[in-house]
Amino acid sequence: MERRIRKVKKIQGEIEVPGDKSISHRSLIFGSISEGETVIHNFLKSRDCLSTLECLKKLGAEIEMKDDVVRISGKELKEPEDILDCGNSGTTMRLLSGIIASHPFYTVLTGDASLRSRPMKRIIEPLTLMGAKVYGRKGNYPPLTIIGNKLKGINYKLPVASAQVKSCIILSTIFSEGGSIIEEEVISRDHTERMLEYFEGEIKREGKRIYVKGNQKLKGKEVFIPGDFSSASYFIGATLIVENSSLIIKNLGLNPTRTGFLDVIKRMGGEFKISEYKELNGEPSGTLEISYCGKLKGIEIEKKEIPKIIDEIPLIAVIASISDGKTVISGAEELRVKETDRIKAMTTELKKMGACIEEKEDGFVIYGVEKLKGAKVNSWNDHRVAMSLSVAGLVAEGETIIENAECVDISFPEFFNLLEKVSVNI
Repeated sequence: MERRIRKVKKIQGEIEVPGDKSISHRSLIFGSISEGETVIHNFLKSRDCLSTLECLKKLGAEIEMKDDVVRISGKELKEPEDILDCGNSGTTMRLLSGIIASHPFYTVLTGDASLRSRPMKRIIEPLTLMGAKVYGRKGNYPPLTIIGNKLKGINYKLPVASAQVKSCIILSTIFSEGGSIIEEEVISRDHTERMLEYFEGEIKREGKRIYVKGNQKLKGKEVFIPGDFSSASYFIGATLIVENSSLIIKNLGLNPTRTGFLDVIKRMGGEFKISEYKELNGEPSGTLEISYCGKLKGIEIEKKEIPKIIDEIPLIAVIASISDGKTVISGAEELRVKETDRIKAMTTELKKMGACIEEKEDGFVIYGVEKLKGAKVNSWNDHRVAMSLSVAGLVAEGETIIENAECVDISFPEFFNLLEKVSVNI
């Protein structure tokens, strides 16, 4: 499907974005392994989250969904009768692997062509050390075959900053003999830790170390999911680069391990205001107000910042392409093993729009230009590439045509409808 985007006069309005994708995944998983009932409000019905839901059903979880409310009755998981299809979702595969590996049954997990090209050694290694038998294609790639077992806790230093790998180990430890100690070099998003604590699990952090108890019993809860910050970032970015714009985003998730993008735009010269701050089920949220405040300036982004902005880097590349001066992004090699090679994808497509962008092995060098031009660009079947290029189209002269735009359904099915709602052309 093609999507046509034209330059707009301004971005304006008051919106809410759909529920947080990371929290939606985790609430399904925790509800399915907890005693009693779990009720989830504002669940994100994206393709990725629905993949997790369907896989859990095949594992024996009792799940009912009506609109954006999900009810789960905690049941003991069982061996699935068929292969588990994780679709495009790395979160589904990596997190469920932790649960499955700690149960005594046989499971095969697969996904689409993109997911089957993503490395899984990073979870295979710790799960194997804990006592599971995990086999991947060519030793590293899906489909994964897992023969579960009663696992033992582990002391493990993460070789890469990855919330998915960390979560996989935490989830496997819940059912293991003995606890685990997980050490992070850089602290990554902590939704799993917060949710485990909310479901009455035992976990604590001391500096860069996380201590998880084994053999835990969790209790079902009511979960209220705030708006997804990564989804909101496209509207924040659009407001910052389209002249005369102002936007209010309500009920927005403001977990500090997710909001590094706000730190980046502040350094680039952007301004914002947060109000109505509150905390629900361990997750902070509030209202964010943002307005256009002139042309932004280029900055340097270092490796230590990457875990908190990993999903927003393609968007930052767009913003930098029309900012004053030079922007350098380093330490982001993880982008090459996402749904696509996002470094190559953004470099290739933004060049078509007249951006002065150079590809580095671990990021970008971007020199701001006066304006972008409309062009026919491709999403590379990557939802974050598609949405970032859509933001670029809002300021580009003429028309921008995005090929394979339907991939936004992976995380944000309502993206284009909401974009139209806040776009003013008169």
